[in-house]
Amino acid sequence: MDSEDRSPFGYDAFRRTCPSHTVLEMLASKWVYLAVCALRRGRLRNGDLARKLEGITPKMLTQTLRVLERDGLVRREVFPVIPPRVEYELTELGQNLAGLLSQIRSWAEEHAPDIKDARARASADHQGETAVLP
Repeated sequence: MDSEDRSPFGYDAFRRTCPSHTVLEMLASKWVYLAVCALRRGRLRNGDLARKLEGITPKMLTQTLRVLERDGLVRREVFPVIPPRVEYELTELGQNLAGLLSQIRSWAEEHAPDIKDARARASADHQGETAVLP
């Protein structure tokens, strides 16, 4: 193992059975990623999150928020009013993660044209290869 691969925390995310591996699996969900980024600016209600996260189904939003709450990244507060009001906010751990994810989001937004161009070139190259096959 390279010295760069060694964690000072005693975990090895490359190992399937390592707890850090399951953390990475959770973070790999685009909805987890986007929900954490959306909550970075403060508390939101379920409906506000649903509008912010275009394309998420109500079921997926509920599942995502449950995972984030379970893992200590989101705090859920239910207000005793009729109809019930529920708000979500990041915990300190969630805020820490949100800073990292926001940097990745900024990188993605900045380099989206580069990736789009590379995909178009790859698609054109692929089409050119298939055109010359007998």
